[in-house]
Amino acid sequence: MKRVSNVTVRKRLVITLLVGIIIFGVIDIRLGYVQLALGNWLTSGAKELWSREIPFEPERGKIVDRNGVAIATNKSAPTVFVVPRQVENPAETAEKLAAVLDASKESIYKQVSTIVNIQRIKEGRKISNEKAKAVRDLKLKGVYIGEDSKRYYPFDSYLSHVLGFTGIDNQGLMGLELYYDEELKGDKGSVQFYSDAKGRRMPDMSDDFKQPHDGLDLKLTIDTKVQTIIERELDIAETKYNPDGLIAIAMDPKTGEILGMSSRPTFDPAKFQDVSQEVYNRNLPIWSTYEPGSTFKVITLAAALEEGKVDLDKDTYVDTGKIKVANAVLKCWKRSGHGKETFLEVVENSCNPGFVELGQRLGKEDLFKYVRNFGFGEKTGIDLAGESKGILFNMDRVGPVEQATTAFGQGVSVTPIQQVAAVAAAVNGGTLYEPFVAKELVDPKTGKAVMEKEPVAKRRVISEETSKEVRRALESVVANGTGKKAFVEGYRVGGKTGTAQKPKPGGGYMENNYVLSFIGFAPADDPQIVVYFAVDNPKNTVLFGGQVAAPIAGTIIGDSLRAMGVKPRKNQMEKEITPYLDTPTIEVPDLKGLTKNKLMEQLVNLKLEVSGKGETVIKQDPLPGVKVEEGSTIRVYMN
Repeated sequence: MKRVSNVTVRKRLVITLLVGIIIFGVIDIRLGYVQLALGNWLTSGAKELWSREIPFEPERGKIVDRNGVAIATNKSAPTVFVVPRQVENPAETAEKLAAVLDASKESIYKQVSTIVNIQRIKEGRKISNEKAKAVRDLKLKGVYIGEDSKRYYPFDSYLSHVLGFTGIDNQGLMGLELYYDEELKGDKGSVQFYSDAKGRRMPDMSDDFKQPHDGLDLKLTIDTKVQTIIERELDIAETKYNPDGLIAIAMDPKTGEILGMSSRPTFDPAKFQDVSQEVYNRNLPIWSTYEPGSTFKVITLAAALEEGKVDLDKDTYVDTGKIKVANAVLKCWKRSGHGKETFLEVVENSCNPGFVELGQRLGKEDLFKYVRNFGFGEKTGIDLAGESKGILFNMDRVGPVEQATTAFGQGVSVTPIQQVAAVAAAVNGGTLYEPFVAKELVDPKTGKAVMEKEPVAKRRVISEETSKEVRRALESVVANGTGKKAFVEGYRVGGKTGTAQKPKPGGGYMENNYVLSFIGFAPADDPQIVVYFAVDNPKNTVLFGGQVAAPIAGTIIGDSLRAMGVKPRKNQMEKEITPYLDTPTIEVPDLKGLTKNKLMEQLVNLKLEVSGKGETVIKQDPLPGVKVEEGSTIRVYMN
C-alpha cells in the first residue's frame, strides 16, 4: 500500500482551500454586485411584475372670463376598474356590476374574465357618484373605483363655438379646449398596489401613490356681462326672423381683446353629439366668408381720407341712382338716387355710386393696398382654430368694374372677424391689432399667471387725424343716416350698415337672400367697444341692414357699455328725428310694375302685404304720393 506523504497532503489541502476561497470569493462578489449594483433595478423590475396601477386623472384647468367667472369646469365622474385575476367568481361579479351600471351582463363578463393585469370597464367610465357608491357597496373582490372627472359647462350653449368641447378622455377636440389642450390637461397620477401571480394582494408591500398634477386655468378676454347680452339678442333675433344664421362679435378696439363672440345655430358642448358636425365645426365669426356689402365702405372711406382724395364737407357728388363703369351699370340702393350731396352725406346715405367715385379717385393700386393693409386677404391670427382668410381679386384680374364693386363691398369675400379688426383700426387711431381670446394661463395652486398675452399691434394703417375724421363720419351715419336705428341715448355711437346680396354658386346673385349687418362702436370720441352683428337671410322682414341689424347692434352696444361701467354723457351728436313721440311720415312710392325683388328696395320703413302669386305689381293701396306713418302696411296686388 502506497503511503501519501504529509507534504502531498498539505499541498492538496492548500489547493482545495485556494479553490474554495476563489469560488466563494466569486460568489461573494456576484452577490455583492447583485445586491448593491443591481438591487434597485431588480426590485424595480419585480415591482413592475407585481404592480397593478389604478390611474388618477388630473383636474383639467378651468376656463374663466376676464372677471374670474367660471364658464368651463369639471364634475367628479369616477371610473370602474377590475383586476381579473382577483375576481373569484366572474359570472356573479358580472351580474352584479351589470345591474348597477345598467349594462349587458355578457359585456361585463367578457371584460372581467379577460387576461390582462387591469381592465377599465367600458360601461363604468365617468359614472355618477351615486353609482360609484353602489359599486363600492357590492364589495366585490378585484373591483376598484378610480377617481376621474368630466367637463362641465355651467351655461350650456353659452360661448359654445369659442370654448369647444372635450372627448371621453378629457382631451380637447375643438375651440379653446383644443387650442390650449396641452396647458389645460395636466399630468396623470395613479395608485399602485402589488399582487402575486395569482392576483393576491402582497400584504408586506404598501401601495404607492403618484400625485396627479392639475392643468393650468385659462383666463379669457371674454366679459360674461357682454357675452350674456349678445346671447340674449341672438336668441331674440332667431325667434323673430328665423334666419339661416346669426353672428355677433364684440371687441376692445384698443387692444384686440374679444369681449364677446357667438353665432347661431349653436350647440351644448356637453352634448355636441346631438348636432351635426356642420354646426359644431363651424365657428361662423371666424370661419364664414361672404361679401360684406356696405360695412366694407369704411375701408374705402379711410383710404380716401388718408390719401387726401376727398373733403367730406366741401366736396360734392350728384347721385342719379346709378353709375356706368365700363360696360356695367352699378346702382344705388335708392332707385331714384340721392341727388346732389356732400361726401359726408354719401357716407350717411351709403350711396354706392358715391363710393365708386371714391374708389376711382384712389385708383386700383392704392385701393387694394389699403384693403390688404387693413388685414383682408389674410388671417387675423386670432387664437382659435378654423379661421378663414377670405378671397380678394387677383390684381391682374382687377378691371374698372372689379375696382368699382370692391369700393362698395361687392365681389370680395371677407370674414366677420376681419371686418371687426379692420373697423377697430379705422376708429382706434389707426393701428391694426391681432384679435385674441386667451388672456392668461394661471397656476391653480399659486394663483400666479405663467403666461400673459399682451396686445399685438400689427401695423399702423392710417393716421390719428384720419381716424378722427372716420369716427366723425360714422357717428353722423348713426345720427343722420342709414344707421339711425343703432342710436343709443346718452352714448356717442358710430357705425355702418351693410346689405349684401348672396352670390349663387354658379354665378349671379340669389333673389331675396341677403346678409344684413351693422358694425358700430362707442363712445365715438373714445371707442371702448366695437360690435358687429349680422343676420343671414332673415324671413318676413324688410331686407336692409339699417332696419334689421342696426337696432340689435345698438342694443348690444348700449347695454354692454352700461355693463362695463361706461357712464352716459350728454355731448353726443344730435339725432335727426321728428319731435319726441311723433311718428315720422313717409310718402308712399309708386310700386306699380315692380318685381318682388325691387319691392324690398323701396319699402325701407314700411311693411308689405302681398296678394296674388304673380311677379309684378299691378295695383297698390295706399296710392303713390299718399303720406303714411313710418311702419305702416302697404298692400300690393300681383298680376
